[in-house]
Amino acid sequence: MRSLALGLIVLVALLHFYFLVLEMFLWRTRARRLFRMSAEKAEMTAQLAANQGLYNGFLATGLVWALVSGPELLPRATFFLLCVFAAGVYGSVSVQRTILYVQAAPAALALFALWMSK
Repeated sequence: MRSLALGLIVLVALLHFYFLVLEMFLWRTRARRLFRMSAEKAEMTAQLAANQGLYNGFLATGLVWALVSGPELLPRATFFLLCVFAAGVYGSVSVQRTILYVQAAPAALALFALWMSK
């Protein structure tokens, strides 16, 4: 179960590094197509998306920090996975329902596997 938990934490971290790149650097191109935005809307929201991307980077970095922290894995990973889960639930309610499946569900699975491996 521990290997599964570690693998899921890595997956969540990689997803959030991808979100960072998407929101900070690809907002006007790939993200625009992915989220079906007009060029005008992408331009108007680019600064907000970059800020959001930075926060996703902090979440990913926190998860990586938890992974390399040895005996402190459980509390650190728990904290960052709960942050990801909360952001995913909020995003699914306030922005788009699919965020629940792309962001919150992987975090919940990783959290469950982590606590079951304890």
